[in-house]
Amino acid sequence: MVATYGLNLNVLQAWVIWNLCNVENKMISVERILQFSSIPSEAPLIIQDCRPEPEWPKEGKVELRNLHIRYDPAAPMVLKGVTCVFPAQKKIGVVGRTGSGKSTLVQALFRVVEPLEGSILIDGVDISKIGLQDLRSKLGIIPQDPTLFLGTVRTNLDPLEQHEDQELWEVSISS
Repeated sequence: MVATYGLNLNVLQAWVIWNLCNVENKMISVERILQFSSIPSEAPLIIQDCRPEPEWPKEGKVELRNLHIRYDPAAPMVLKGVTCVFPAQKKIGVVGRTGSGKSTLVQALFRVVEPLEGSILIDGVDISKIGLQDLRSKLGIIPQDPTLFLGTVRTNLDPLEQHEDQELWEVSISS
């Protein structure tokens, strides 16, 4: 009789532990929803009153004016008063030790993070005034480690299918 009750106690203990884990998982889900609901929204994709010309950027001159960026109001500044000009039609390398702000600079160019102060101008256009789609569709980034995505070479070259095959062939032959 003791053995029978002992086995039932083991099953009851497993059931209680399983239910506690299940409740904890559901509480974490609610916690995640609350975290995501407090994240501020990104800027609009398109701002009709302030759209750049279809050919923008023509030259590619990038100006940073007194740029200040931090990720969190309680965190220290990551970029403090950065002012520089990247000349048009030049290849520029940004180097520095780990934590010096290279990735933050790229995130600011794509407006993944918004500056607290200062501005970024590309060919004279303040990127904070235009929509994210207008900005991000005109910029490109070459990662340090090359990656091919799932699909054909053609879909890797033109994932949004905005160019004809002939254009892609001309670019690949000229480079």
